Amino acid sequence: MAGLGKGFDALIPTDFDPSLLIDSKDRIQKLLITRISPNPDQPRRYFEQAALNELAGSLKQFGVLQPLIVVPLDDGNYRLVAGERRWRAAQIAGLTELPVIIREPAQLEELEIALIENVQRVDLSPLEQAISIERLHQQFNLTYRQIAERLSKAETTVSNLVRLLQLPESARDALAENKISEGHARAILSLKAYPEAQEELLQNIIEKSWSVRQAEQFATTYKQGVKKEEAVKERMATETPETKRLSKTLKTPVSVRRTAKGGRLEIHFKSDDELGSLLEKLNNL
Repeated sequence: MAGLGKGFDALIPTDFDPSLLIDSKDRIQKLLITRISPNPDQPRRYFEQAALNELAGSLKQFGVLQPLIVVPLDDGNYRLVAGERRWRAAQIAGLTELPVIIREPAQLEELEIALIENVQRVDLSPLEQAISIERLHQQFNLTYRQIAERLSKAETTVSNLVRLLQLPESARDALAENKISEGHARAILSLKAYPEAQEELLQNIIEKSWSVRQAEQFATTYKQGVKKEEAVKERMATETPETKRLSKTLKTPVSVRRTAKGGRLEIHFKSDDELGSLLEKLNNL
């Protein structure tokens, strides 16, 4: 009873761990980094070394502030579900322990967690997203609409991402290495029936720094049956002798844009007054 005279503080152990009150599935624990292995189904395949080194420096100074998510293995070790960048950077920083939340999700939930974390936190590349989305579709029988809902993306966006897997290997590699953009990749995809043209377009994009618009014009021209290089370049040109003459007459830039069916003539103007003046000139031609 003597303890009661010291107040209620005497009844509460000073080394009490408040985390014990947290549900076990959300409790943060410390694990030796050597007991954690990467997820073989991790959708991200490429980690930029400079970014990892920068993160490692931050971890040395401040520690790992956000716990990794792991699942237990039969041998007593753990497999990463989310947080591989932190795990890799921690190794570079020389850390021996990492904060983790241990979970036992179903395989589908596990992959979803990994995908969503990467998409939202480390800007997963379009090709890496496509690989993960297709795995969800094929192995877990999810429709693209269901996957789109989980990722908060439009269904058309998800479908377009998956189409990137149909690129030839050389184009997939170029996209993964950021040598071409997703827009370039779509232009290459549109030439799926012409493998040689796909390779030609890829080389032009890389070697000549073609814009997405130029890539699209090449694809459109090729599908229209124009195969010879000089003829292709001529059809890709936005300026022709005719547009030059019209531009001189109207005293404003005039260009032509080819499309799958014909094209369009573009007459540039800077204001409504200039537009009115151009319309008047056109009427008098």
